[in-house]
Formats: sequence, structure tokens, C-alpha cells
Amino acid sequence: MFYHAYNGYMRYAYPRDELRPLSCTGADTWGAYSLTLVDALDSLVLLGNYSEFQRAADLLLRQLDPLANVNVSVFETNIRIVGGLLSAHLLSNRAGYANGDGWPCSGPLLAMAERFARRLLPAFATATGMPYGTVNLLHGVPPGETPVACTACVGTLLVEFGALSRLTGDPAFESAAMRAVRALHSLRSPLGLVGNHVDVQRGRWTALDAGIGSAVDSYFEYLVKAGVLLQRPELVSMFNGYKDAYNKHVRMDDWYFWVHMDKGHLTSPVFQSLDAFWPGVLSLVGDTDQALRTLHNYHQVWKAHGSLPEFYSVPKSQPVPGREAYPLRPELIESIYYLHRATGDPAVLQMGVDVLYSIETMARTDCGFATVSNVLHHSLEDRMESFFLAETVKYLYLLFTPDHFLHTASRTGGYSVQTPRGACRVWSGAHVFNTEAHPIDAACLDCCHSPRPAEASQIDLVVVLGLGLEAQDEDWLAAAADRLGGNRDDDSGPINEQSFDASDDKNSTMSPSSDSAAANRFELLTCPTPPFHQRLTVHGQVLPDN
Repeated sequence: MFYHAYNGYMRYAYPRDELRPLSCTGADTWGAYSLTLVDALDSLVLLGNYSEFQRAADLLLRQLDPLANVNVSVFETNIRIVGGLLSAHLLSNRAGYANGDGWPCSGPLLAMAERFARRLLPAFATATGMPYGTVNLLHGVPPGETPVACTACVGTLLVEFGALSRLTGDPAFESAAMRAVRALHSLRSPLGLVGNHVDVQRGRWTALDAGIGSAVDSYFEYLVKAGVLLQRPELVSMFNGYKDAYNKHVRMDDWYFWVHMDKGHLTSPVFQSLDAFWPGVLSLVGDTDQALRTLHNYHQVWKAHGSLPEFYSVPKSQPVPGREAYPLRPELIESIYYLHRATGDPAVLQMGVDVLYSIETMARTDCGFATVSNVLHHSLEDRMESFFLAETVKYLYLLFTPDHFLHTASRTGGYSVQTPRGACRVWSGAHVFNTEAHPIDAACLDCCHSPRPAEASQIDLVVVLGLGLEAQDEDWLAAAADRLGGNRDDDSGPINEQSFDASDDKNSTMSPSSDSAAANRFELLTCPTPPFHQRLTVHGQVLPDN
């Protein structure tokens, strides 16, 4: 499926953004920067096609122009372009790409990601620190740009911007994204809910419907993923607060609807296809039982129609008129992937089989895969969005590839590389996917943003990520925490910025501390130890009892 769509794009659409799979032509949609190729770049490494990865990376480095005079979405450019280039950079060493000395802290793909991200920074020049939704890559925020941005647009930057700061040593990216998240979080209602659009200059909600789907979704996702990737318990605490509030006010019979953020009354009993990311995020915080119940509901809709309509009326058990399309979205298969990694349940794997055969049967065309314009009669639309190769096919491939290196890394221990700061162990099991399914390795970030303790290894990262341990592991946990310069019993509160040499002060630096043991004092994340069959790390690897 990947190569059928990828080859069709390269033959008929490149260098345009997207393939038109019915007419076998191309079209620009998000900024005219060969978006599908950027989004598919890391998939080539994950599929083991290193020669094509090298060819495609060279093509993009020659072609991409971060100074183009074009208006772009801050959100889409970040998750697809910056995220895609970052992930490709972190995987490029495995593909034998010519990065020169200093990888993962330097390299041509990282430099390109940084250039694009820097062109997005003017969007954050608002009274609240929350970014505008659009920038011109050459000129900054367009004159007359609306101050209204979606919640997800404000809160879906920390994974990429945090990774950039940790890799490059420039705190500006992570600081800007953190200020935006804190500002957004401060606007939650007395019920603990957030709306779906906000005025970034005045700090006021312009749309008061609260839910987990469109315009909100990845804000919640990034609280968990950035919290773990960047080792910021503050973000995980924010998510847990939202989870409790949304379970109380938004969840109804294991569905999540839309309610008024201030009053809590129901405004729309609709399931959106974008909601389907939620079970996967719940699995990352250990709420597997709730995740499975909700996933079952969503899969029933898929079974009824062979795909998920954009909007589905639960009371009427039918797609909402005018919103019957399925644009090959990945969210359901994403949650299936996470929950199968977490539980090993064959029933969950069978859900993946259903998705696989539905897409292959309904959406395949002569040169790619097409959007299903109406799930009731399976008509097709002449569009294949870049996330089909970046996410949908990737999650399907990983679901059915249990021995993939992403899944076995925590057992094999990854591999060691020499960096300007000494030997560093990378791709050792602690990675997260951004919301466009681009994997970011936490160990690579740890190589660059601060000195590593002399005995640090990939197992220390697992400790810092706060996974539950059995009683017999107490001595091991204490020893590992000591090696990190931390203390499990330290109740001094959340980690501060200086723990990472990444102050919110624009004048701060990320220079290495002379005393790494004293400078890196972590409050370890903690969570209840779930039953063995539910135990998982961030990437879904089930931990053995020993």
C-alpha cells in the first residue's frame, strides 16, 4: 500500500504537495513544499528503504525554501514539515545518511527543520504568547490576520519545538511553546474544560463548545507526549486534570460528546472521526480499560460503514448529512496500534485487519488511494492527503510488524554513537510519535541538551519516564535515580526550567553545567502500577516482570 501510493505520488504529483489519485495529477495545498514527500520521509527508514530515503532527502534539501513568500498554517507546517524533518534527521543515521560529525546534535535535515521553525516564531508575538494561526514564511504575520486560533493550533507545538531546543541548544522554541500552553491552560473554565477557538490577543474564548475532537484534539495529546519526551511532569498533571473533567462532563456511555465549557450542558451528541485518537492517548497514561471501551464504540461505526465519517450522530446512528466523507484519516488505526501494543489483545488486532481491508477495497485507485467522499455509497474524491503515507499506512505497517526495531529497541538497548559530548545511546526504546506519526527519540534529545551522567543509559530514561515498578525493584530504582542526580522522595514540586538549561528567559543559554549531577534534579513521574498485561512504556512496549 505504501509503495503503490508513494510511487504514484513521485510519478504523477511530485514536486506538488499532494497526489490527485483519480486524475493522477498533483496539486499544492499547504504551502507548495512537496508536502507528501516530507511527510513520507521517515517512513522510508521505518520500511528499511535507505537508498530511497537518501535520494528523497537530497531532493528536499535542494528544493525546500523556508523563505518562500507564501502564507502557511503554523499548525500544519509544524507537525508535518518541522516534525517530518526532525524525525527524518533522528532516523537518518540509521539509514547511513551523510550527517557529518556531531549527529544527532547537528545535520542538514535538522538545520532545515530549524530554519522552518524559526520562520514560525513571529506568530508568537501576541499579548498572551499564544500564536496566530497563519504566518508568511518571508514576511511574518500577514497584515489583518485574525487573532482567532483553534485550541489545537495553540497547544500542538511542544513536541517539535521542545525537541528542537534540546537538539540545537536554542531555548527560544521550547520557551515559546511552553508559554503558549500555560496561557491556554490558564483559560480553562470552572468545570476544567476548554473551548475550541480562542482570541490569542485578548485571551478570550470565541467558541465555547468543549470536546476532544476537531480543533482541540492534539492539545491533549501533546500534554502527555511532550510531558514525557521533555520530562515535564507539569504537562502530565495538566492532562490528568483535563481527563478527570472530561470524564465527568463530556463522557457519556463511553462516547465523548460536545458540551458548553462553562455550563456543562450537552450541545452536540456527535462523534467526530478525529475523536478516535483519544483511546490511544488514554493507553499512554494507563487508562486501558476506558480506552478499550471507547475504542469498541468507534470500531462499531467503522464496521457499519467500512470507514469513519467525519461526523456521526450517535442518537440517530447515522453520519451527519454533509459530513459523510472519510479522507483516509489515521486516528482509529493509531489507537488500535497503541492498544494492541499495550494489551496484545487479538480482538484489537482484528480491528486493524478490518481497517486494512476496508481501505484496500474501497480507496485504492490506479495511482494511489483516494478520499471516500461518502461512506454511505463509497464514492471517491480526487484527493490523497499527505497524512495517508505519514500516518495511516505507517501505523498499519507497525501494527503488523511486531519485530520492528521501534518495538524491540528497549530489549536490544539501541545503539551507541559518538557525539561532541561523548558516547550516547540512542533509539533505545523511549520515543514518542508526534501528531503526524513522526517518531522522536528521547535519548537523542538527552545526548544534546545537557551532559549525561557517567553511567547513564537507556534504562535511566525509562525510570525518568515514571513507569511503575514492583516492590523488588526499589533498590534498582533508587540507584538509577541517584545516577540521574535525582531523589524519588524529593517533594520539591515540578521540575523547573533550569533543570534542562532551558529557561523561559530569552537571554538564557543552554550551555552545559559544570556540575551535571547537581544541575539535573528530577521529580520522577509516578503512576499506579497496572496489571502486567496492561503495562507499557510510551511507545507501547510491554515490560516484562523482571
